[in-house]
Amino acid sequence: MITMTEIRAFLAADLDDDLKPKIHKIIKEFSKTDARIKYVDLNNLHFTLKFFGDIDVDGIDLIADKIENVVKDFNPFDIKIKGCGAFPNKNRIRVIWVGIENDEILKNLHDKLDGEFNNIGFDLDKKFSSHLTIGRMKSPKGKDKVKDCINNFEDIEIGTMNINSIKLKKSTLTPSGPIYEDLREFKL
Repeated sequence: MITMTEIRAFLAADLDDDLKPKIHKIIKEFSKTDARIKYVDLNNLHFTLKFFGDIDVDGIDLIADKIENVVKDFNPFDIKIKGCGAFPNKNRIRVIWVGIENDEILKNLHDKLDGEFNNIGFDLDKKFSSHLTIGRMKSPKGKDKVKDCINNFEDIEIGTMNINSIKLKKSTLTPSGPIYEDLREFKL
């Protein structure tokens, strides 16, 4: 009998370590509100390029081949991390994020990857927004204070970072939060 082993996987660019203290300061301000927010661990901060969900481990090589096909056409590039917002919007806050200014290259990378993944059976992303999730609201309690915080950080400049690689990651969900493991790294 053949058994398939599945893992939860995604493709992402990690946040540079030198920018984490600035993100931590923002998170500290949000934590002063009385809102129930589950914050992303600083070591897990990343820019998601594709969330695959549960995949068969036997398919990792095929996914990796598609990534290699795309990244060979890209050179390392800089992104400017700036601003703060919420999904779906500031009146119905579910996700608190930090944004990217001038993200055309990152979006282009995503779109080319998404097309390759679609060729092997993954759905195209309905909408892609380059962002860094810093927290998820667990209830509407304290929403107005959170909204004020978002407004205060709407134009905050966090810094510039160079994206020179992307990583295929495994995500293991635990009661204390997800544990991420790098499966493969792809250099631009």
